[in-house]
Amino acid sequence: MELKQVIEILNGTVLTPSANLNRQVKGGVGADLMSDVLSSTQPEAVLLTGLCNPQVVRTAVMADITAIVLVRGKRPPTETLQLAENEGVPIISTRYGMFEACGRLFQAGLPCLERPVNGE
Repeated sequence: MELKQVIEILNGTVLTPSANLNRQVKGGVGADLMSDVLSSTQPEAVLLTGLCNPQVVRTAVMADITAIVLVRGKRPPTETLQLAENEGVPIISTRYGMFEACGRLFQAGLPCLERPVNGE
């Protein structure tokens, strides 16, 4: 699925102007614990989260996350947006909560890219 389709499904607003909306997204994951993202997320996922601090961008870079979707209409501070622009990580905001946003993407055919943390 292309990132622009994710944005359409979530009625999202792109917060990083230079974002490449033609990037491919292989699946998704919803998490607020960045340690869970690092230990259980497969590459090229879209990350749905309520966290808006710069650490979410740093984690996305380390975990090879394609894009970050901020749920509940959240808007990150300027520092987070600048870091995302510098790292080439698109940030999108949606008014939907985490549960509904994940459900909409899953219903549209986007698979889960979250692995169990115990290695199963």
